[in-house]
Amino acid sequence: MSLAQDPRAMAELELGTPPGPDGQVTAAPPPRRRRGGGGLLRGLLGNAKATSGLVILILFVLMAVFAPILAPGDPTLIQGIGSQPPSAAHWLGTTAKGQDVLALNVWGSRSSLFVGFTVGILATFVGLLVGLASAYLGRTLDNVLSLVTNVFLLLPGLPLLVILAAFLPQGLGTVILVLVITGWAGSARVLRSQAMSIRGKDFVAASQVTGEGGLRIMFREMLPNMASIVMSTFLACVIFGIGAQAGLEFLGLGDISTVSWGTNLYWASNDGALLTGAWWVFVPPGVCIALVAFALALVNYGVDETTNPRLRRPRRRTTPDAPTRVAPRTAKEAAR
Repeated sequence: MSLAQDPRAMAELELGTPPGPDGQVTAAPPPRRRRGGGGLLRGLLGNAKATSGLVILILFVLMAVFAPILAPGDPTLIQGIGSQPPSAAHWLGTTAKGQDVLALNVWGSRSSLFVGFTVGILATFVGLLVGLASAYLGRTLDNVLSLVTNVFLLLPGLPLLVILAAFLPQGLGTVILVLVITGWAGSARVLRSQAMSIRGKDFVAASQVTGEGGLRIMFREMLPNMASIVMSTFLACVIFGIGAQAGLEFLGLGDISTVSWGTNLYWASNDGALLTGAWWVFVPPGVCIALVAFALALVNYGVDETTNPRLRRPRRRTTPDAPTRVAPRTAKEAAR
């Protein structure tokens, strides 16, 4: 019997389910929707690069939080003979003044991480406000904000940092203010471009037709669709904040009375650690800065791979039941 003459086969082919014992055909149930992967956080936890970066970053955060337990007392006190190499008494040696290098780096993580994350939050927030306002309101405000952003982008970053830090009073707040002023323009440019592409979507036009306010559309409709780019911008601003603070303090333009990785490099340079070969004084703060920046970069790569479909690696699908074809050896086998 052919396929056209067999009603059971036709029903099974068209509806996807065979008829019952009484000959009646029931329609196939609608396919179930697959639930999402749990959002961006679950995607990051499933990414090897992001997981490695988060582990390194969490270790540094725990070191900063538990600094009074890991290195009790004042880290600037003289605790031994100066310029001693690493030993059982001082795991990372001592400075030229006799301070414990391990205690200085443990306590220095507090100031460096605090400045980095604070600068990242504030610079991203300013850039987000400028980007959303320029993209949604447009026209005159967009021209003005774009002009201001271009001016800050054209100004050389390091000389502007040096000038602002030299004329403003010293302190941790001054360092944060200077870094936010010099670091918001890049994030504003990136976020404006993303907001401009979302501005032309249909759901934004539908929200305007229903009478929603401008602030509600920007922060309730457009912002959730920019979560991945906002997070990437925030991580880049944190890296900029930690590195720029260390550079300012190494030049002596920051608050050298505080203990941070940048001031540790400053005092190592002033005490001649590089000339005397005391590598244990300036290598640990540099390694800490590099590791934190590396961890944040790994998380940033993980965000890109999680949110960008082009960067996702396709999974290999194996079909063990598929028949394998063997090339014919002779012309007779090919004719068969």
